[in-house]
Amino acid sequence: MSQQMYGPPPRTGAPVPPHALPPRNGLGTAALILGIIGVVMGVIPFMFWLGGILGIIALILGLSGRGKAKRGEATNKGTATAGAVLGPVAVVLSVVMGVVTFMAVDDAVNEINKSVSETGEKGATGKNGGGGGGKEKAGDDGAADSGAAGGETYAAGDTVVYDDGVQVTVSRHTAYAPGEFAIGHKKGNKAYKVTVTVVNKGKEKFDTALLTVDARAGKDGKTAESIFDDKIGQGFNGTVVPGRTATAEFAFDTPAGAKTLEIEVSPGWSYHSSHWNLEI
Repeated sequence: MSQQMYGPPPRTGAPVPPHALPPRNGLGTAALILGIIGVVMGVIPFMFWLGGILGIIALILGLSGRGKAKRGEATNKGTATAGAVLGPVAVVLSVVMGVVTFMAVDDAVNEINKSVSETGEKGATGKNGGGGGGKEKAGDDGAADSGAAGGETYAAGDTVVYDDGVQVTVSRHTAYAPGEFAIGHKKGNKAYKVTVTVVNKGKEKFDTALLTVDARAGKDGKTAESIFDDKIGQGFNGTVVPGRTATAEFAFDTPAGAKTLEIEVSPGWSYHSSHWNLEI
């Protein structure tokens, strides 16, 4: 028999000690970075929720990084520890800022609601100015109520007196001939002009910027377009100081067969609108 020759057994490499491997410091570094960002976000209103999330992640990564450092797989135990500490700090700051933010928002909403409630819509009392249709209206609680709120309309020349002393009067209508380049007038329709007078008998300035004048014509209440030309349509501007008066002319385009023209005046968002019904 031939003698079989066997070589020496293969030599196996010795295990590499953990300290010889490159350190895996990523978790600790990430924990520190996220912890710092979480603390910053935690004190910013409306961003506190992000700080809380980053804080939780930083805590988890920091604890994992410390575990690697204990096993000799990482060398930044201090960095991981700092991230693990900053994580809970970020969470606490986020909770505190969340409570503060919600309280501030709630207070702001309450203040707005209180302001709106105190302001309310200013009621009005109608005075007969000779048009034959104005009647004085008062609510059961003694506060003046507007014609619009009570379903009433006023006649030409009647004056509406609001609770703050502002008075609005709509004059009788007169026929109006729009200019050649007038806007809002349709051929075949008729045009009528009214004068709106505002008297401020209150104690504060009255801003006419929010005052609007609209009209509807006929039984079907079709919108009567406002007419603008070189003579009319400018409306009111500026403020009316206590004791002073302001007037402006408005012209409206109505169908030829319309028999009525309803003028609606709203002095502002905090006022009831009032209505004048004119027979044309």
